Amino acid sequence: MRKTTKLILPIIIAIAFVAGMLASLVLFQKNTTTINFNHQNNNKLNTIINYIENEYVDDVKLDSIIEITIPKFLKELDPHSFYFNPQDAKEVNEPLEGNFDGIGVQFNMHKDTLLIIEVISGGPSENIGILAGDRIIQVNDSVIAGVSKKSDDIIKLLKGPRGTKVNVKILRRGRIELLDFTITRDVIPIKSVDAYNMMSETTGYIKISSFSRTTHDEFVQACFILKSKGMQNLILDLRGNSGGYLDAATNIVDEFLHGGKLIVYTEGKARPTRNTYSSDKRNSCIDINLAVLIDEFSASASEVVAGAIQDNDRGWIVGRRSFGKGLVQESTMFNDGSTLRLTTARYYTPSGRCIQKNYSKGYENYYDEIAERFIHGEFSEMDSVEYSDTVKYKTSKGRIVYGGGGIMADKFIPFDTILFNPAYRLISDYGLSYGFALKYSDENREKFKKIKSTQGLINQLDKENTIAKFYAYLKENKIEFTNEDIKDVSELIKQSVYSYIIRNIRGESAFYWYVNKYDETCIEARRILETKEQLIKN
Repeated sequence: MRKTTKLILPIIIAIAFVAGMLASLVLFQKNTTTINFNHQNNNKLNTIINYIENEYVDDVKLDSIIEITIPKFLKELDPHSFYFNPQDAKEVNEPLEGNFDGIGVQFNMHKDTLLIIEVISGGPSENIGILAGDRIIQVNDSVIAGVSKKSDDIIKLLKGPRGTKVNVKILRRGRIELLDFTITRDVIPIKSVDAYNMMSETTGYIKISSFSRTTHDEFVQACFILKSKGMQNLILDLRGNSGGYLDAATNIVDEFLHGGKLIVYTEGKARPTRNTYSSDKRNSCIDINLAVLIDEFSASASEVVAGAIQDNDRGWIVGRRSFGKGLVQESTMFNDGSTLRLTTARYYTPSGRCIQKNYSKGYENYYDEIAERFIHGEFSEMDSVEYSDTVKYKTSKGRIVYGGGGIMADKFIPFDTILFNPAYRLISDYGLSYGFALKYSDENREKFKKIKSTQGLINQLDKENTIAKFYAYLKENKIEFTNEDIKDVSELIKQSVYSYIIRNIRGESAFYWYVNKYDETCIEARRILETKEQLIKN
């Protein structure tokens, strides 16, 4: 195995497993069904449970055993049927619902202290005067600064039902005494459109991280703003988007198609009648030239969008082969708050493709498949792609496409292995550029906030020789590189440092505007759109 392969493989396996877990999401959006527990169906499993309860030598906590057993049982069905206990169900459902109850801040942990990096506009924290850059030292009676608390534990302290109150003590830069605030928790929106901006005078960019109940409305609003700024071309970024509600995906596709075009259809054993989703003249983006960005972690609802756009020859698909998840789950809540997501159907693209990859070799093999793609060279060569379904399907204008393993991009962009340069990897793995950016942003927040544009902030960072300060920061942390170590990645390191500072000071849209200037997939998509390269060759 090549040295680069040995270096990258463990990272890809870890990412693939997490992305695969998240990729259980193409959900029918429906009113939740509540089921009361009963054992009226007297099958072998119930008989065994009853026998254990009555005859086992000691008292048995059957509820605990059942909670452990259900996930193992579902694991034998397919990789995307899941059971969630009440607490986990609430946590996984919140992003899909598009909101949660909380105090309305985004934060990072910096040296064991909670540092607020953004206060949600109109939220309860902004309304009482909490500011970006504030540090939360205490929540109610719990001191959270300097005690190595996990982020999840702190989140549990801050979140709670709307209308309830939480007391916090805050340290503010320039003040000696702690400030006391009582925050009344409220509904906080979770945005699934992470960013939108104009990459050029005619090309807009929208990043969607998931497909929630609010995604379509967020998307339409972003498009309206970008069109008012002159957008004629759109780069829709679905990289890393693991899915969500099917309706959210089909509604977005509908904005790009004339009425009556097939978007997707689903079929399942218990649903023998084909359920079709077709466009119905939403048309808000009918005249916009489109490129959709995908990668190996684009799954489920993201693949519905990419497949519909590709099969209708409506736009370019740019990037690398998507995850390959073509199963649809329905969500059922039990009366104790636990939730079952059961696979009930497969979805098919307009050409008839089911893009679900093979899962017959078991759970672990299924989630290792992304790493196998890398080993086989697929991340660097499009010709290395292996499809489990070799049947040829045709798009509306006759282009050949394949199913059984994801959506293949029309324009392939290889994975940039320079990201695994040892020096850059060390900086990235230990969060050094991130940590420096957080510190530097906090020290200069008031000054940087006065700068009116992202380009102005970049100019200021250049003027202050920020990168030299970063290398001094590394030296303070006993990390030094030779010129030889960083000669191939010096610009990449600079981009990493600048991007995190920009995100801290100016938010997600500015962050993506900056990083996309150097992103090969975005650069190629923009070139295709602005040179009007034809998808269908004469």
